[in-house]
Amino acid sequence: MANKILLEVVTPDKLLLSKEVDVVVATGVDGEFGVLYGHVPFLSSLAIGELRFKDGNQTEFAAISGGFAEVTGKKVTVLAEAAELAREIDIDRAKRARERAEQRLAQAQQEAMDYARAEAALKRAMLRMRVVERGIGGGGMA
Repeated sequence: MANKILLEVVTPDKLLLSKEVDVVVATGVDGEFGVLYGHVPFLSSLAIGELRFKDGNQTEFAAISGGFAEVTGKKVTVLAEAAELAREIDIDRAKRARERAEQRLAQAQQEAMDYARAEAALKRAMLRMRVVERGIGGGGMA
């Protein structure tokens, strides 16, 4: 049997997840990276993006809103600004957040408001919706 790697996802509020898994795939600022047991140690800044992890035949998803990932040969620690497991995301709330973010983005373009903040809010809302859809649909690791 293959060795498993411990995945821990921590936010300022709580320990979201602590689970032994076969593989972890995260979205770093320089692109996606995958981690298996025995991986060379490294540290990565995380972008607003998807975290997926596989245990046996089950793939699970989480929405990560920035932070850092520390990888050792036996453990991946994700220190996230915010994180939600797909199964815990309220899809209706995420849709409303997307709509508000789209309105703020349009307003920011017209009124020279803080475009970057509005764009980040839209990215977070769209990510949450995508993670829920993938979690429900059982999307794979690819």
